[in-house]
Amino acid sequence: MIAIVTGGAAGIGYATAAGLADRGLDVLIAGRRADVLQSAAHRLRATHPSARVSTGELDLADLASVREFASRVRAEHPRIDVLVNNAGVMAVPERRLTADGFELTFGTNHLGHFALTGLLLPALLAAPAPRVVTVSAVIARRGRIDFDNLDLHRGYRPMRAYSASKLANVAFALELAARTDRLRSIGVHPGTAPTGIQRHVPPWLRFVADRVVALAGQSAADAARPSLLAATDPTIASGAYYAPNGIGEGRGRPAPARIPAAAQDPEFRARLWATSERLTGVSYELASSRDRPHVV
Repeated sequence: MIAIVTGGAAGIGYATAAGLADRGLDVLIAGRRADVLQSAAHRLRATHPSARVSTGELDLADLASVREFASRVRAEHPRIDVLVNNAGVMAVPERRLTADGFELTFGTNHLGHFALTGLLLPALLAAPAPRVVTVSAVIARRGRIDFDNLDLHRGYRPMRAYSASKLANVAFALELAARTDRLRSIGVHPGTAPTGIQRHVPPWLRFVADRVVALAGQSAADAARPSLLAATDPTIASGAYYAPNGIGEGRGRPAPARIPAAAQDPEFRARLWATSERLTGVSYELASSRDRPHVV
């Protein structure tokens, strides 16, 4: 069995990749920098000598890179058992755009993963029991998506962009589950943990955040537990949403979590899906086990 983990070279993504290797899966870690990927792969091979570990360069902020990565992966791995959509950016201080002109946070965290999942769909559906795990954040509950201002050319704020992208992650996971019974689509959030995603946070705010993490958070390994449960537990149903069960969902063991209200709205999810297809040019056509996927 093979699993792909985006952002798998560091932080929660690396802990997820290591946990999947512990469970006997071969792991492909994807990320932007070849040197960082190779270093992470070397560490994984050293600690999990029986696992096959591979790497792939992927920039989720560039749809050409997403397409190239998906094409290479499908050529090398006609069957993919698990895809963990883990990578992300957070609190980018000023408004930036992706290579395709999308607001960077939304374009990376949601649109990049939406396109990647769709492009890998034929390989996922070739597996006997495929899973797609999409990683959100507790701040998704504060997220709001303005479809007339997706690029945030009006009123850009770092955490406004981040919370909207994380709401989109949950909505995508649930809508994918609603559209097909041919795979399990599960949403998770990891709680609070010190990872590289905070690199854009201003120093004064990072000082505060570090102390919050120390009091209410957990290690990257513990934060990876919801993703690992969603990726491997045979009892978890498609459309589930898991997070730490402690106070404020900052730490604790994985358990079913409250889904953000907006993500429970089928009309909202359908609009987000149609918008994502239009923006990325990746079209999913599947509704049941009788249908075949169509990817443009």
